[in-house]
Amino acid sequence: MNGVTDGPDPWRLTWGPDDLQQLAVTESLFTLANGHIGLRGSLDEGEPRVRSGTYINGFYEERPLPHPEAGYGFPESGQTVVNITDGKLVRLIVGDSPFDTRYGTVDRHERFLDLRTGILHRTTDWTSPVGARVRVTSQRLVSFAYRTIAAIKYEVTPLDGDLYLAIQSDLIANEPPDGGTGDPREAAVLECPLQSELGERAVDHAVLVHRTPKSGLRVAAGMRHVTAGPEQISRQLTVDPDLARLTVAASVRRGESLHLVKLLAYGWSHRRSAPALRDQVDGALTVAGLIGWDGLATRQREFLDDFWRAADVEIDGDAELQQAVRVSTFHVLQAGSGSQRDAIPAKGLTGPGYDGHAFWDTETFVLPVLTYTFPQAARGALIWRHRTLPMARARAEVLGLRGAAFAWRTINGQECSGYWPAGTAAFHLAAAIADATARYVAATQDEEFERRYGAELLVETARLWMSLGHFTRSGDFRIHGVTGPDEYTAVVDDNVYTNLMAQRNLREAVQACGRCVETAARLGVTDHEITEWRAAADAVYFPYDRALGVHPQSEGFTRHGEWDFERTPPEKYPLLLHYPYFELYRKQVVKQADLVLALHLRGDAFTADEKVRDFAYYEARTVRDSSLSAATQAIIAAEVGHLQLAHDYWAETAFSDLHNLYGNVNSGLHIAALAGSWMVAVAGFGGMRDHDGELTFAPRLPPMLSRLSFCMRFAGRVVDVEIRRVADRPSGDPASGDRARGGSDDPPAIVAGEQTVTYRLLEGEPLQTHHHGEQVLLRTGEPVTLDVPALGRVAPVTQPPGRQPAGRR
Repeated sequence: MNGVTDGPDPWRLTWGPDDLQQLAVTESLFTLANGHIGLRGSLDEGEPRVRSGTYINGFYEERPLPHPEAGYGFPESGQTVVNITDGKLVRLIVGDSPFDTRYGTVDRHERFLDLRTGILHRTTDWTSPVGARVRVTSQRLVSFAYRTIAAIKYEVTPLDGDLYLAIQSDLIANEPPDGGTGDPREAAVLECPLQSELGERAVDHAVLVHRTPKSGLRVAAGMRHVTAGPEQISRQLTVDPDLARLTVAASVRRGESLHLVKLLAYGWSHRRSAPALRDQVDGALTVAGLIGWDGLATRQREFLDDFWRAADVEIDGDAELQQAVRVSTFHVLQAGSGSQRDAIPAKGLTGPGYDGHAFWDTETFVLPVLTYTFPQAARGALIWRHRTLPMARARAEVLGLRGAAFAWRTINGQECSGYWPAGTAAFHLAAAIADATARYVAATQDEEFERRYGAELLVETARLWMSLGHFTRSGDFRIHGVTGPDEYTAVVDDNVYTNLMAQRNLREAVQACGRCVETAARLGVTDHEITEWRAAADAVYFPYDRALGVHPQSEGFTRHGEWDFERTPPEKYPLLLHYPYFELYRKQVVKQADLVLALHLRGDAFTADEKVRDFAYYEARTVRDSSLSAATQAIIAAEVGHLQLAHDYWAETAFSDLHNLYGNVNSGLHIAALAGSWMVAVAGFGGMRDHDGELTFAPRLPPMLSRLSFCMRFAGRVVDVEIRRVADRPSGDPASGDRARGGSDDPPAIVAGEQTVTYRLLEGEPLQTHHHGEQVLLRTGEPVTLDVPALGRVAPVTQPPGRQPAGRR
């Protein structure tokens, strides 16, 4: 039960009484956010809790970043996301007993997140230690339509007799930090990071303004209330430097209720004064008061209706996975929807993991989903990267390079990674930014973005590759001393993924300069420079091991010693927490998909046979110690014919947080892994590829599913793809039944006529695409139904012992 009752509701994530024992999971899963504000899903009353959290995108405090042995170019300071002023708190006093589920008796408890309305619901029936019974219901939202506003609707009803009730609604800053686990991926602990500058109150609302001492950022938080219930209601509002509290008290008869609507507004700035931020928040609260709870809820539903219309994935045959994919997609939307030129952190705004930093995850895994479902969010994230170009150019200069060396991990654009081999050396981040830029431009035809931002990102990253790489005497263009996506193999020569993504980067820069001539001139791009980019792209080297018939992940990788998987006990995973990097770096053990990621994003550079052999080779050596891996392995497994294995990996990435597979969901959700849930449906079983800006499909269903459909946006169009199983296998067919469902390593073949796919253009101009290589023209109102080609059986693949994905049944 991911907390769920009989058969998961496809549109609701529900937790019953187990919620109170699983707060480490539900506080993250029930986070509400809009890309600007994030409220963790803690209980209204604040306790019990595992980790409280309220975050604003881009709001951080600086801290020293000491190095026992400092070196040239090492960053001297880090950045950590701040748990800002908490406005979620609504405490209840029943008679003289505080409402606390750890005391008295919980007769009923349920919370659910409605994915269609974006509202978190809670119902608790509670008997106090002295026998007073009440029902507490609440609803909470963070507005997609109004990015600075959140709201809570709270109601208390006596169940047995008349009761005196008091509700305390708080704004509180500098809450004590929650205890850490010692995991190096956890955030640094900040003690009292907010200094009070201003606190004001009026009849029913209050505003607190605070400032961080080192980063110098200001944040204002305000609350406003609407109360209803008995005629006689007592109200008292107090304001202290770190606490504003409205207390509402009344004598409430059985069958009556005491109601409170709490409206919240937040604002922050590194330039504006405390009074200016106060006024901004006051204004937002006034607007929220005019809209009211019902208006906010209506706009929330309208926003999500429009989103799901062009982003939903429907699955017949795996109800639990259906729910998980929608939960995942919802959280990806929450991570980026209202960011407006801010980063999308690895944890979104669901927790403080990784100090709230953004990595390459954003461009490689999250932005493709947003580009095809909510493109304005992808635009904003790429504009944020463009805003950090001055720091990226300065960083490149420090490193003796040209162009832009973007920060491996950061909040504001400054490099915060203190570990060179798995940080600065991972220059493939530049190619990820370029790839996301080119994809966004092709998928939206946003010419204004390309002129103002996109072309410059492509030019400066192309210049970086030219200064990182070199031409050999034989004419090859090689890139040495870099780290690819696999962080168990660091500072290598000619990482295939890096080289191929750099090749695409160079070619996209050439094309962008041809389209944006004035921008290229402003950036000083010469004909000679463009000629060099073309020559380097054409000469990019990527190694091949002819004896094994596979591509080494990097030069010499297939000659490294093998890792002893048989003697690695399950409790020693993830390996990075139990073995020295020195040992990992010199063995054939892969943390996460690297060469296999190249098979996906640069699939145009490999033959079909090469993909089959490469996938099998790296499947046996990949331990998936990163949440980023399963989705990519699923996508390529589906392409090369391991359909059941692809389904298994799909479930792993979709359940990564719902089932807390990595044991650290208390620090926040794995947004890139959740994005992978959508990508497996679309790029895996839908076979969608977008090489050179052209949209193509090669769909296939895994054995367990009878139907899969998905929608996506492309170039002003909305495309719907529906795959159906139209013929059952004969019961005696060895590829049917339990064998097909039971073995990840022996997928069934697809026979001709067993599956069909229907393409529908829901809106937009006609679209030319391809179905398994066959050209197809789509027009609105003219569905096209085609057979899925037969699929021959492929040789089984294996995983390292004990690292097989859990099979779907």
